[in-house]
This record gives sequence, C-alpha cells and structure tokens, in this order.
Amino acid sequence: MASRTQHEEDGTTTEYHDVTVAGDRIERLLTELLTDHWGDVTVGPILEGAAFEIRFTTPPTLSMLDGYLTVDTGPWHFHLCVGEHRGAPAPLAKIRPVARAAFFRSTGSTCVPGSWGLRLWNGRDEQMITIFFPNPHYDERTEQRQAPDWTKTALWESFRDRYAAPERSADASEVVSAS
Repeated sequence: MASRTQHEEDGTTTEYHDVTVAGDRIERLLTELLTDHWGDVTVGPILEGAAFEIRFTTPPTLSMLDGYLTVDTGPWHFHLCVGEHRGAPAPLAKIRPVARAAFFRSTGSTCVPGSWGLRLWNGRDEQMITIFFPNPHYDERTEQRQAPDWTKTALWESFRDRYAAPERSADASEVVSAS
C-alpha cells in the first residue's frame, strides 16, 4: 500500500495512505463507517487553533442530495460534498467535492501519543473533516490508559486495508514537510 509521510511544524509525523476518490467510493466508505461504527468514531475539522471533536450519542441518519452526504443526528447535522455537485456555478461545483482522502496515523504529538484516522480535503486542498478511529492509548471515556490496547487499531486497519489505494510500486513512498 502506497504511503507518504509528512512532518508537521509541531513535531508530529503523519503517515498518509491515499484513498481513490473516483465514483461513489467516498460515499460508500462514509456510509459504512457512520452507519455501522458511528459509536466508535469522533468527527470534526481539525485546524490550527481549533479542534472539533464530536462524538455521536445516537446513530445518525444519512441521506444524499446533489452530491452532498448529510449526516443528521436530530439536534444537529452536517453536509459533506462527496459526489458530483450540480447546484452551483461550474468553478464552485469542481471545488466542493472531496478531491483527496487519506487514512492517517500520527505520532509524536504533544497532545496525544498517537492518532488513527481518515481525513478529507476539497478541491482547494482545504480540510473538510477528520474522523478519528478508536485510539489504543485511551479508553471509551477518553482517559489515558496505563498501557496501550493495540486491538483498538483493528477498525482503522480494516478500513484502510479495504479502501486505501493499492500500492503502485515498491518506491511509492514519499516524504514531505508541511509548509
């Protein structure tokens, strides 16, 4: 499986495994994840200076309209453009859908010992959402464990193995630095 490593300014090292965004692949991935594993994940944008870590307390309802996947919990909802969008002028319709998706594993953070997730970006390379998978360093109440429970990475590994793009060649790994 092809991967690339990015070194962040805060010392974090993140390894990315790209996901093909063609067709309905992202819609299928998110539908499976948020229908069958909604209680296991935390979602939200993670930006410099802001981290939205939202946990579902009830199963969300998912629907599609004009390329947008709506994730609705009743009191709140969000939309992600995961398919072809026709309801905007052509330049915006090309920017809004997911243009890049990747599973990631980060280490070396000052905040957490490591994290496992999925990140989506639009056509402007702006982050749309980060989905964190169960973390072996934390229990269900997000309290740090004495010793990691490595079985907690199984869900991330299963999704990464099934949805990440296959390795293109033995030298497909690439290292980049954040700017």
